Amino acid sequence: MGRALLQTDQNARLFIDVLRAGVKAREFQIHDFVAMPNHIHLPITVMGDKSIEKAMQLIKGRFSYRIKKEHGYIGEVWQKGFSESRVTDQQGFVAHQAYIAENPVKAGLVDSAWKYPYCFAYLVAEKAAGAKARPLL
Repeated sequence: MGRALLQTDQNARLFIDVLRAGVKAREFQIHDFVAMPNHIHLPITVMGDKSIEKAMQLIKGRFSYRIKKEHGYIGEVWQKGFSESRVTDQQGFVAHQAYIAENPVKAGLVDSAWKYPYCFAYLVAEKAAGAKARPLL
């Protein structure tokens, strides 16, 4: 739909909270992520007998439910479907990770991936610096 629902701190943090809940419930593992204003990049490994389709359905559905319930959003949240790229080796993983990390830099949102607050790199740096995770709405 072209809407930039993740451009606000409130919505981006809500999305990260949805990801954390899925990891905590052991539904999937997140290897990296970036929540751009109008799309996400999310390399994950699904757990048990779940499919990638089911994992994405859970993530998108939970975010849609929560943004509507908690913030009164009306309308469609996600476009149908998603793009999938399978990573089969370490070289491919490193290439995907670099692409994801540079996404906000290429978009002109920050001058360094470590400065973009809605990505894995930022949260890792924040944790390494001993900062407590900000409470999510």
